[in-house]
Amino acid sequence: MGGYRAGSLALQRQLGVRERAEHVGRSLGQGIKPVAAAFLELQPLLVVGAADPATGRVWASPVVGTPGFVRATGPRQMSVAGGPPPTDPLATALTTPGTPVGTIALDPRTRRRMRLNGRLRPTARGFAVEADQVFSNCPKYIQRRESYEVTGARTPGPARLGGRLDRAGMECVRTADTFFVATVHPAGADASHRGGDPGFVRVDSPGELSWPDYPGNAMFLTLGNLRTDPRAGLLFLDWETGTTLQLTGEARTEFSDGGGRRVRLTVTEVVRTPAAVPLRWSAPEYSPANPDR
Repeated sequence: MGGYRAGSLALQRQLGVRERAEHVGRSLGQGIKPVAAAFLELQPLLVVGAADPATGRVWASPVVGTPGFVRATGPRQMSVAGGPPPTDPLATALTTPGTPVGTIALDPRTRRRMRLNGRLRPTARGFAVEADQVFSNCPKYIQRRESYEVTGARTPGPARLGGRLDRAGMECVRTADTFFVATVHPAGADASHRGGDPGFVRVDSPGELSWPDYPGNAMFLTLGNLRTDPRAGLLFLDWETGTTLQLTGEARTEFSDGGGRRVRLTVTEVVRTPAAVPLRWSAPEYSPANPDR
């Protein structure tokens, strides 16, 4: 249900932000308000995070459609027309009743984002999610992209699988200004966003990457989940070509003496799909909140 999980509460206490987190946590609800419903209907992209029921590995996957393909169809229900292709690592999870899922709709045009977590129910047209948590985040670290076009002639290339990052995958990570991260906890799943100037994600080896945990809203939902379950899935999207890079593995948070935090992911599996998303976004205007590296 709504509220903070054990891992998040432990981190909030450790870092001395429990009071602030309690104040921010009042935004955690179970209902989809009219402004949130209107926001969802404008989006061409939804990112979904979950664990594959067959392997237990956590992935983050894009689901794309004409605006209106994601809609609120009840006080606590979001319905999605369509889903990922059969080759996507989450294809099975998103057709399995009761799968815990985390979702995030991010609009680069307005630097707004909305997250909805809950349990999945397959439908005739796609799937629906009965919400346990619904909330919005501040625009921090979201790069503004003023417009997009649908490239109908774009045909997805064959998925390239591996256990480590190849040269193209490493370049995708090093040049990224945005990625999405999926995590899980005993009662569900969560999908979140991370952003920064290109280079904020570091490739430490073909099997390991890391990124700084910039100051945020003190909720520590992602890091709290990782504290109790290290499984994580990352999605990198090339906003111009539509190529996706999906990683799964285990992540841990490293704390420095100066109070900084860095998250390190050990990669288990990689899926890179050329032209997977039929959207081409305009060039970014980097968030003024992005720290100097």
